[in-house]
Amino acid sequence: MSLVAPPGWPAQVRPPDAPDWERTATAWLLDICPPEYRGYRVLRGHPVVLARFAARHVQGAQAAVNEGLSEARGVLRDVADADTIEEAVLTWQREYARLLTEARAVALVEEALRGRRFVARL
Repeated sequence: MSLVAPPGWPAQVRPPDAPDWERTATAWLLDICPPEYRGYRVLRGHPVVLARFAARHVQGAQAAVNEGLSEARGVLRDVADADTIEEAVLTWQREYARLLTEARAVALVEEALRGRRFVARL
């Protein structure tokens, strides 16, 4: 059997059907979620449910970054100089790019937890 992890698959998670792959998926998903999520038995015991929570968490972070980016110059102009504001804007942009990557990874893991398997492409 060929174990395939598609582009965008998180390095911390073993490919689908590898030994303990769901355990590594659960650990990674818990790592990217708020620490309080570890206290919910349903999330620790049901990886697909955890994946859905993680997807919503990342989407919420993306919305927060979009809002922060849209208001940064106006809200910060009275408390920071222009260079600091531009650095803050660049930080929001980097964070959004990171979250795009994370959202893709969560989506791939969720698909695999729901039974999808990936095939190698030439």
